[in-house]
Amino acid sequence: MLDEAVLQAVKARAVRTGKSDSQVIEDALRRELGLALLDRLSQQNDLAEEAARNLAVEAQHATRPRP
Repeated sequence: MLDEAVLQAVKARAVRTGKSDSQVIEDALRRELGLALLDRLSQQNDLAEEAARNLAVEAQHATRPRP
């Protein structure tokens, strides 16, 4: 059960944005959980899979402490 103040804020945003209550809640959860950022980054990504993997390995090597 949602807190009444939260539910009212959801309903107000839904009216302002033309979205359903559930879409407003899902959008908020995606932002809070960092999923919205991941979605945006993956949409902007134009690297081939191998290039992305190589970049990730390079970043790991650059940031790992050396023994």
